[in-house]
Amino acid sequence: MDNDALRDELMGAVEDFLKTQNLDLVDLIFRYEGRNLVLRLLVDMPGGGISIGDCTSLNKALSAFLEGKNILQQHYTLEVSSPGLDRPLKTKQDFSRCVNRKVRFFLREPIEGKLEYAGIITKVVDETVYVDIGIRIIEIQLSKITTGKQEMEEV
Repeated sequence: MDNDALRDELMGAVEDFLKTQNLDLVDLIFRYEGRNLVLRLLVDMPGGGISIGDCTSLNKALSAFLEGKNILQQHYTLEVSSPGLDRPLKTKQDFSRCVNRKVRFFLREPIEGKLEYAGIITKVVDETVYVDIGIRIIEIQLSKITTGKQEMEEV
């Protein structure tokens, strides 16, 4: 099985397991570091706020689950962590969670000549994110967004 197919199988299995735990998979990073395979999972609760203790317990439960599934035929290191405050935003659900918050967007193709925008998400409807960039509200199709990240407000 090639790496892409293996990653897809892992993603499906891990997402199914996390749903039973009422958790969201934010990102799955599957890569070799030297000769060692590392599987990094960024996991969060639907409303945010997963703790270190939650990650530790989840790491043990996921290890047992993955061993039972026997998807990986080699030794690997599993790391489960919180996505942190600057979690990557990729899905409609991610952007919806950030309504009324300041976000920076990185685009696949330019909109009005720019590949990057920052502003406050006013709403997410269907496959469109509405962003107040200060002078007006622009519409960005989810398909045009590579990733986004919430920007922390200065106190």
